[in-house]
This record gives sequence, structure tokens and C-alpha cells, in this order.
Amino acid sequence: MLNEINPPQTAESPASGQKLANFPVALFASVMGLTGLTIAWYKGHEVLGLPSLVSDALRYLASLVWLVLTMIYLFKGLHFPQQVKADSLHPVKMNFLTAISIGLLLLSVAWKPASVTVSQSLWTVGIVLHLGFTLFVIDRWIFKTQFKLPQITPAWFIPVVGNIIVPVVGVHYAPSDVNWFFFSIGFLFWIVLLTIVLYRMFFADPLPTKLNPTLFVLIAPPAIGFISYTKLVGELAPFGQILYFFAMFWTLFLALKVRLFLSTPFFLSAWGYSFPLTAFTIASLEMSRLANETMAGYYHIIGGVMLAISTIIITYLTVRTLREVIKGSVFQPD
Repeated sequence: MLNEINPPQTAESPASGQKLANFPVALFASVMGLTGLTIAWYKGHEVLGLPSLVSDALRYLASLVWLVLTMIYLFKGLHFPQQVKADSLHPVKMNFLTAISIGLLLLSVAWKPASVTVSQSLWTVGIVLHLGFTLFVIDRWIFKTQFKLPQITPAWFIPVVGNIIVPVVGVHYAPSDVNWFFFSIGFLFWIVLLTIVLYRMFFADPLPTKLNPTLFVLIAPPAIGFISYTKLVGELAPFGQILYFFAMFWTLFLALKVRLFLSTPFFLSAWGYSFPLTAFTIASLEMSRLANETMAGYYHIIGGVMLAISTIIITYLTVRTLREVIKGSVFQPD
């Protein structure tokens, strides 16, 4: 399971070598959240007239975090290859491992307003790396039998459904067939995995407490799917509206369970709140841009409120995670 942020106070801080060995791959989810917030603030700049300075600063912060985390994880691979291998075989951790390539895809979106060259370079590396991760994960799902139904969580969406992000800026960098290829992978595996995840939620034990935040991942596929599909077809189409409103349904449903999430102790998995909330924020602001005059104002309000909520939550997650990193508690062994 993912590392718990709140170990017993008597636990000793691990030595530097042990910290590297226990470096949690779940930290890469922070890049998804920070980059999602970057894109959301830029969309807020376009739609709501908010200052672009916020998204500019967040763009550099998210890029720096991705670079630092990637360098550390590469060092972990050099010095502790068995631990990295264990991450890649773990039913939960292997999903967060693919956040490395998803981070690149999201950064390519975030960098497009500032530099098309940087954006296209990140996108190209990202699609190659993420396709490799997708093939690896599906191979493990199909040809390995160690996974059990209770081990399935919404985090399983991340590796394969992440392909649905590709067309967001890919429509500017590659032929439509390339973008539809990745969209098809992400969309159809979302349908398959949604069925499996809901079956697991209906008929198996509840998720472990530390994985409660991963329920927010249910919001992300239809929200990003709406954005990607709209980019692919070039207009607000009925199917795109279906995707957006399904994302709205999950957002409302999870909002009704706010007491459950507020009572959940802080774990690294709390970053599971971040990207899905920003994805719905971006989708709502995009709806406000595309909707008719009568409805646009409502989506303005939804997008603005979601942007405020996302900013508050991600700021809290960032501060809390930095505090726990300094304390060394994130480097405790599972």
C-alpha cells in the first residue's frame, strides 16, 4: 500500500540511503495536481479574465517538481533497482509510476501558451513513454494472475485511461489518426475499468481508508474525455456533453461524502483529490466558453467556484506534503 504520512511519533527518521530506497512513487501524483492547477488557472485567465501571472508561476513550479522527482527516482533505480521493480509490480504503486509520463503530457498542455517548441517536445516524449507504460501495465493485467479483485481501485484508471489526455494539445502536433488512436485506447479502457471498479466497490470490501481519496479519480476520465473529444471534433457535440455531465455527476456524488473525506487522515494518496478537481474545473470553464449565452454564466460560476476549491486543496496538499518530507515520515517503509 501507499506510504502513510502519519506514522507513530516514536518512529525514527530513516537514514538518507533508506530514504532513497523508500522514496514513494505516489509523489508523482503531485505533478498531476500542480500541472492541472496550472492549466486551470490559464483557462481562468482566458475565460474569467484572471491574471496570467499565477499560471506562469505554477508552470515553472510544476516543471521543477517533475524534474526533481524524476531525478530522485532515477537515482533510486540506480541504487535500489529491486525497490523500483517492486513498485512496478505493486497493484497500487504501479499505477502512480505511470504518472511520470502523464506529468509530461500535462506539462505539454501547460507549456503551450508559453512555448510551442517546449510543449511539442514534452508531448512527443510523453506519448512514447506513456504508450510504453500502457503496454507494460496491460501485459501485467492480462498475463499475470497475482492480482485479486479487492486490490482494484480507481487508481487503475491512471495508466491506460491517461491516454485520453494526448489529443488535448496533440491536435496541434500530429495527424488526427494519431490522436484518435490514443483517445480510443483511453476511452474504451475507461469503460472496461469503470465496470470492474464499480463491481469491486459493489461486491467487495470497502477501500482501505488511505485509498479513499482515489475515489476522486472517477471524475477525471469523463472530464478530460470531454476536453479531448471537443478538441478532436472542434465543437460542442452531444457526446461531449454526455461526458461533461457524467463528470459533474461524480463531482456532486463525492461532494455529498465530504464528511468522509474530511475525516480521512492525511496520506500521500490525498493527492488523488487534486487532478480530478482541476480536470472538472477546466472542463467547466471550457463549457462556459462553448455553451450558449443563456447557460454560459452558470458554467462561469461553476468553473470559478471549482477553481477556488482546487486552489485551496492543492495549496494545503503542497504545504502538508513539504512538511512531512522535511520530517522524513514519507520515507517510512510500507
